[in-house]
Amino acid sequence: MSIFGTIVSKIFGKAKPAETLSAEPVAPAPAAADAPANEASAPVSTALVDVDVAAVMDQLAAANAQQLDWRRSIVDLMKLLDVDSSLDHRKQLAGELKYGGDMNDSASMNIWLHKQLMTALAANGGKLPADLTN
Repeated sequence: MSIFGTIVSKIFGKAKPAETLSAEPVAPAPAAADAPANEASAPVSTALVDVDVAAVMDQLAAANAQQLDWRRSIVDLMKLLDVDSSLDHRKQLAGELKYGGDMNDSASMNIWLHKQLMTALAANGGKLPADLTN
């Protein structure tokens, strides 16, 4: 499973196959009438909905002995979820989320990763406060 898939699975509380999880918004399935009669429609994943990501993460933070700031730090967020937060894994996550910057500039990459992860979680049905998705 991808690192993004692992993060979503841990937050949403359900293990889903990696191919049903997208770092981009999930498109609705086309209506059957829109599909050509001789062409089978490709299965389209459905978004997971109504998961209060902030509540889940705040609960994990409250139960953790460390003071981890998941709202601002990708490393802290990954630690709360028991996901390897090493630079290699963050670079791998950056690749999954299509980071176009310099992966050797870890500070910039981390800021981008956190913002992009929040956006991707929201796109896949997670509810987040506006300050985390802007």
